[in-house]
Amino acid sequence: MKKNNLETIRHSLSHIMAMAILEKFPKTKLGIGPTVENGFYYDFDFNKDSFSDAVLPGIEKRMREFIKSNLIFKKENITLTQAKKMFANQPYKLELIKELSKTKKPISIYKTIDSKAKTLFIDLCAGPHIKSTKEINPDSFKLTKLAGAYWKGSEKNPMLTRIYGLAFDDKKELDEYLEMIKEAEKRDHRKLGAELKLFIFNDMVGPGLPLWLPKGAIIIEELEKLAKDMEQKAGYQRVKTPHIAKEIMYKTSGHLPYYADTMYPPMILEEDGQKTTYYLKAMNCPHHHQIYAAEPKSYRDLPLRLAEYGTCYRYEKSGELFGLMRVRSMQMNDAHIYCAEDQFTEEFMAVIKMYLAYFKIFGIKKYIMRLSTHSKEGLGKKYIDNEKLWKKTEAMVRSVMKEKNIPFVEAPDEAAFYGPKIDVQIWSAIGREFTLATNQVDFAVPERFNLKYKDKNGKDKTPLCIHRAPLSTHERMIGFLIEHFGGAFPLWLAPVQIKILAVSDKHAKYAEKIMNEIKDNDVRIEMASTDETLGKRIREAEMQKIPYVLIVGDQEKQNNTINVRHYQRGQEGEIKLNKFIEKIRKEISDKSL
Repeated sequence: MKKNNLETIRHSLSHIMAMAILEKFPKTKLGIGPTVENGFYYDFDFNKDSFSDAVLPGIEKRMREFIKSNLIFKKENITLTQAKKMFANQPYKLELIKELSKTKKPISIYKTIDSKAKTLFIDLCAGPHIKSTKEINPDSFKLTKLAGAYWKGSEKNPMLTRIYGLAFDDKKELDEYLEMIKEAEKRDHRKLGAELKLFIFNDMVGPGLPLWLPKGAIIIEELEKLAKDMEQKAGYQRVKTPHIAKEIMYKTSGHLPYYADTMYPPMILEEDGQKTTYYLKAMNCPHHHQIYAAEPKSYRDLPLRLAEYGTCYRYEKSGELFGLMRVRSMQMNDAHIYCAEDQFTEEFMAVIKMYLAYFKIFGIKKYIMRLSTHSKEGLGKKYIDNEKLWKKTEAMVRSVMKEKNIPFVEAPDEAAFYGPKIDVQIWSAIGREFTLATNQVDFAVPERFNLKYKDKNGKDKTPLCIHRAPLSTHERMIGFLIEHFGGAFPLWLAPVQIKILAVSDKHAKYAEKIMNEIKDNDVRIEMASTDETLGKRIREAEMQKIPYVLIVGDQEKQNNTINVRHYQRGQEGEIKLNKFIEKIRKEISDKSL
């Protein structure tokens, strides 16, 4: 089945669900019911009616009955007066109708009609929809969960009940997806993050502001070491910038007003008898532009690559926060490359190659790049108003991607306000899709800051700027890695790499000697107390998904060896310590998976 038709089926299923809900709960107020990735949802205000997961199987059953009765979908355009009368008892629909009336766009409805030409359901909707429910396989969908959702995503509005559903071409695809979701629940980074003691959230600190525990901080340090090593080899220079800046800088960059809704409220301070407005840093680029501008530049200084693991703060709406994936405080693997136009292709491709190198390190086998472009209608509103430069830079990016055979799709009207961008989509080991990072081309902001370099003829030129963050933020990257590896990190990344267990107290001294020798090789090793049984200590190490467990008893002490057990490969047997150290040092150095 074509993707467009499947999307249409999903949309129609949201209407059928709303119809089944209204039949059982006639006083329900309707929100909206769009499609989402792999399915659909509808928002409902049940008012005082009691609604729980237990009701979903009954709603699902009724939906299948509707589908089998061959219902027809029919679109009609109506007047503003008709719309207000038709939805008089639906306050959320009336709000949408009011907004539509301001845009002067046509107001359309979809009727769901039975075989006797009786209208069973009407919804305010632009469509599209299928012609009839004959097009839906009744076994290819499932209602999955409830969630709270503020109307229009604002905490100032009422909380509605959102019912999610999945829909695929057939039952086989649905079952495969459900199996993947079942595995994904086991790998949920929020669940494993707590079990493995990596990070926490705290009400006194605030929502969306993660606190990294010692083990989580180790993963952060390892990722930073990796990034610094890769960037040093690629000719980047490291910088550091403050966490706040004056309003004037963000106005100059254009982030104000474009990003005002996602920035924390301003801080207005009295300085030297005048009021000065500051903002928490929501992005690193304007700060880096100031570093570029600190000294005159010539073409010999380009490309200039400035890198920073910069902490940024964004005021995501509380309803959009999700574990480490959507947070309000983030540490970004950021860098800005200032280059001449004739250096762009080489620099842009070098960034793409860095992404691919990271994919290999982390065992990411499936990925795709999304080229997000501008729309003509958005010029001067959500995008810098310079269509000529938009077309030129989009063509440059497109040309590089095609020339180097990088798989990509285009996403119209999703660019950054200052230029086209590449969003990187990756799939985890179990086939779950994630948006990892972005790679943006900026043709506008350097000019706003009057950034210049002297070309070979001594003329002033404005550099292009490539924004890139291959390892995303620590929060999003670690959230992905937890789920990708199921918490069983490769040896180089594991917070505790080895646990050593003495069979009993009489072997503790030998175990301690082994531990110290391994520690001297910069390996993270812990020794478990002998208070618990050996079996329990092995189980605890496995629950913590520690890569290697070493067991020492009489035989190992006598032979001056260790008994090795690997988390994934199982029992590896008795081995001399020097051989084991050689083996793990290579495994860590190679970043083996």
